[in-house]
Amino acid sequence: MRNILIIGLGKSSTYLIKYLLDKIDIEQLHITIGDLNIENAKKLVRQHERVNIIELDVFNDVSRKNAIQQADIVISMLPARFHIEVAKDCVRLNKNMVTASYISPEMQDLDAQVKQKGLVFMNEIGVDPGIDHMSAMQVIDRIRNNGGKMILFESFTGGLVAPECDNNLWNYKFTWNPRNVVIAGQGGAAKFLQEGTYKYIPYNRLFRRTEFIDIENYGRFEIYANRDSLKYQSVYGLNDIKTLYRGTIRRVGFSRAWNIFVALGMTDDSYTIEDSENMSYRDFINAFLPYSPTDSVELKLRHQLKIDQDDIMWDKLVELDIFNSNKRVELKNATPAQILQKILMDSWTLHENDRDMIVMYHKFGYELEGKNYQIDSNMVVLGENQTYTAMAKTVGLPVAIAALAILNGKIKTPGVQLPITKEVYTPILTELETYGIQFKEHNVPYFGYNPLNI
Repeated sequence: MRNILIIGLGKSSTYLIKYLLDKIDIEQLHITIGDLNIENAKKLVRQHERVNIIELDVFNDVSRKNAIQQADIVISMLPARFHIEVAKDCVRLNKNMVTASYISPEMQDLDAQVKQKGLVFMNEIGVDPGIDHMSAMQVIDRIRNNGGKMILFESFTGGLVAPECDNNLWNYKFTWNPRNVVIAGQGGAAKFLQEGTYKYIPYNRLFRRTEFIDIENYGRFEIYANRDSLKYQSVYGLNDIKTLYRGTIRRVGFSRAWNIFVALGMTDDSYTIEDSENMSYRDFINAFLPYSPTDSVELKLRHQLKIDQDDIMWDKLVELDIFNSNKRVELKNATPAQILQKILMDSWTLHENDRDMIVMYHKFGYELEGKNYQIDSNMVVLGENQTYTAMAKTVGLPVAIAALAILNGKIKTPGVQLPITKEVYTPILTELETYGIQFKEHNVPYFGYNPLNI
């Protein structure tokens, strides 16, 4: 019997649990799920003699170490900042580990010890990061193996709402951690490469500099730049590339409307607002507008941001009920970003039968025998409902498949790593296709970087 320990049970764990339960007999598994809230786990897991649910506080050294000691491999689905304590225990206790999170500097510092002990610490094995890495490297390696030289790489991902459930003016609902949506793009200028030139977009301009893509059967989307498109330049072996750009996908019009909140300062998470728990939504909006003894909050906002009353931007704001004087913030010592998140969750939370959608798009430009070529590749995955979402599917399945591959010795190269080698991406992408997670490729004429509004 092989023991798998899952620490943390967030929204992205539903398909992870389902996959492992489906494999529990044939793979001879025993699964332990550790979380502070064991009721959520009980709802997801049907009664099984080889599934154990324990109350686990990751900050309790004794219980954490005891749980890890019993495992053959550890899957951490905790928030990224909490992985490191689990990872240190896994090193000490000689346990392999899998996470969907970005590799932190603290995690990377464990690389030498992990390699010395022959352990595999697989990170960034969700959707983005994760499926984006694997699908990109599969094509990049194929181009290189055929003698091509990469000259352009663009990659975009978005968690959205499925078309049939797209029933608000923003064409958006939360499919992931709402906080990450509210503070997206902060912490430094977005940077990328365009035709050999470094480009930078400061946060205050990020949502006004977008470009467009079209996905067959799903229409047009817009892109805004990720904070650091150059993060994986050397990791992907793209040191000589001319254009490298990564971004986030939204429906057209979202970014222009979102920029209203950025311009007013409502996405700021660096300070708290006095007496926030007693504010109404209307008070919150008014706090960012000039004082006027005569003008209404609505009039001041329209004047401040030069929004016409018949502009769709205005309708989007009204739809969020942000001018309601009866709804209370009810958050003590809250930052503007926290208050904005609460307001948005009223309108953008998935309903029970809502379906979400993951969209991923890659563009590869390469030179071969003196000619330039381009491959466009895209993936669309639809969720089932509020619980079994496309986000959970594209995060949880790669994590689960990687964990079993490590457990079965199919992935054995040691170290703190991300899934960019053929040993990792080939079997995982192949299995993901059986679950409907696959890319459509199109060979198109090479047009180079398409700047549009950038």
